[in-house]
Amino acid sequence: MASFRSFLNSPVGPKTTHFWGPVANSGFVAAGLADTQKPPEMISGNMTSAMCIYSALSMRFAWMVQPRNYLLLACHASNECVQLYQLSRWAKGQGYLQQKQEDEAH
Repeated sequence: MASFRSFLNSPVGPKTTHFWGPVANSGFVAAGLADTQKPPEMISGNMTSAMCIYSALSMRFAWMVQPRNYLLLACHASNECVQLYQLSRWAKGQGYLQQKQEDEAH
């Protein structure tokens, strides 16, 4: 009970935005994972690139803010991975990565 009370009242506990911010941002990760089942033609290269930049900048913020927000850092690192995967699917669908593989084969 004391450890739960300690977590509840900590500077990064559920009474703070340090906790609820990452919980809300995890929706980006869930949406990105759901989009991996959609065809690459439906992926927006511009929006996916913007999400990659957003997550990279947010990871730096989560690292620099005091107290350090590891939950937010993990959330944005997960989103960065998902969005980079989506960006690679988009690039393959547009033919950007396919040409490079053909050049390496010759």
